[in-house]
Amino acid sequence: MPEVPDAKVEVTDAERVALTFTGYELDVHLTPARAGIAVHAGLMVRNDGKAPLTRLALQVSSTLAWESVGMKTAAGVTPLKFVQHRINTDADHTGVAREAVVTLPTALAPGTKMELVTLYSGTIEQSAERLERIGAPTEQAATADWDAISADGEGVQTALRGYGNVLWYPVSAPPAFLGEGAKLFDSVGWTKQRQQAATVRLRVAVEYTGAAPDAVYFCGRRQPLVVLHDDGSIPVADAPGLATAEFPARPLGFRVPSLFVTDRQPIVTDGALLSAVTVQNGVLTQYATAAEKTQQLMMDWLGTSPLAPLAVLDHEGQPFEDGAFLVTPLTGAAPAELTPVLVHTLSHAWFQSSHAWLDEGVAQLMSLLWVETNDGRDAALAQVDSAAHALALAEPEIKPEGAGEVGQSLDNVGQSLIAAHSEVYYRTKAAAVLWMLRSLAGEDALKKALQSYRNVGAKDADPEEFEKVLEQTSGKDLKWFFDDWVYRDRGLPDLSIRHVSSRQTPDEGPKAGGWLIAVDVHNDGDAVAEVPVTVRSGTLTASESLRIPAHADAATRIVFQGRPEEVVVNDGSVPELQSSEHIAKVELTTE
Repeated sequence: MPEVPDAKVEVTDAERVALTFTGYELDVHLTPARAGIAVHAGLMVRNDGKAPLTRLALQVSSTLAWESVGMKTAAGVTPLKFVQHRINTDADHTGVAREAVVTLPTALAPGTKMELVTLYSGTIEQSAERLERIGAPTEQAATADWDAISADGEGVQTALRGYGNVLWYPVSAPPAFLGEGAKLFDSVGWTKQRQQAATVRLRVAVEYTGAAPDAVYFCGRRQPLVVLHDDGSIPVADAPGLATAEFPARPLGFRVPSLFVTDRQPIVTDGALLSAVTVQNGVLTQYATAAEKTQQLMMDWLGTSPLAPLAVLDHEGQPFEDGAFLVTPLTGAAPAELTPVLVHTLSHAWFQSSHAWLDEGVAQLMSLLWVETNDGRDAALAQVDSAAHALALAEPEIKPEGAGEVGQSLDNVGQSLIAAHSEVYYRTKAAAVLWMLRSLAGEDALKKALQSYRNVGAKDADPEEFEKVLEQTSGKDLKWFFDDWVYRDRGLPDLSIRHVSSRQTPDEGPKAGGWLIAVDVHNDGDAVAEVPVTVRSGTLTASESLRIPAHADAATRIVFQGRPEEVVVNDGSVPELQSSEHIAKVELTTE
């Protein structure tokens, strides 16, 4: 159906956000020489709104045009009427999406599904219009928005990241803009969280001239391209051909679909830690050396070997990561400079989970452990504390019972880790939670749990499985902690020192010559906290762990052999709404 020029269609955000994609069957035909793409897309959708839907809003990039939309039934495919128009949104690199507004013959009731068959086509060239219109310099904008279909790239040719970068497959989302804080990123994250159970199947055909491209990377997985035909009567340099690859249906996971076409086989480094597509001779030596430097830490915490090599595509522009898949410009930097970056991405090669807070949280934890190993505990705690400031801004100060659980709307403040869609939760808070569990469960118990959990297979679907594994390895009941910090969003604790008192110990006996320090702590926050309470004098310290329930007081008594000077509650390891370190002077009382 032809486009209706300047069609005047009013679509509400409620209509857009109600539609959940439960399955994609994508047949993609690429013509890189013309930056062309044609897609036959089968779409399984469900109405997750509260009202029936009489129409559907489907969006692709503004450089693509809808050709047909039909409804699949037992009798075949019934064509549906639709109009299409352009809407401004930074969900696409052009800053505009082309939206098809499809009229349904029968309203789609809440909770019900339907299957669509669609066709759209056009071109996808590199565009940085959305960044340039908010004032970004052209070169800087191009570094961020590098998505394109091309036959000219060396190593990586076609590079399409998906929703939030380029709408090469259909979505349904309210317009969001980069100038609106984190709205666009939260919308993308919310979509990833809501549609992670969707199944995705891809068949891709690539037209080429000359040498055939090598492989397709889809959602971080690689499939070699198989040449279907070429014309043997034409010289190889000019011969046209067609190559295909297929990815069977599988759950999408916490990601947006991404598609890359490469023109050469990957190079696997010694030790099989990296599998890289690059045209640069010798550049992998530094990366291999950097990866090897992290190996002992990975083996100690996550297992004897990676689950798979880290796949790396050498491509100019800002890096893109999807699990154990990294697109980044490979540079000639020294291994010492590369190692901190590789620690995070290599963690995904060692440890994977369907739960974003574990998948990303473990990678963040390994980065903190690398800092601690090389720069000391204080340096790592400084990073934990710095990240806690961003978390404190996002976390609610007071939250009603039950908020922040699965099914929340974007309007709700706060997110449980098992339903988190914002990076400040599934990365920052998740790393803090794992850092705390290191103390609560014990370091050896956490190591054993992580190594055991990465092999749990189908049990990973259970959001409580990690707690069960960690309780087995530690022998401790951790339900109280997971309830407040993982399964629900109770916000953050808000601690203060109520009172510090001192009493000199007797002159005789095992505690002779010391002081008994009593510390009372109040928690004005909604989350339970277990923190170290430390008495110190110069370099001499004595510590006890203290658990303070929400909106309650707790006290501990510490025997200190020496002349105490101050008490420190929390050392930055437990994030709080305000300061994550509390200090009080000790007034010595003698009888």
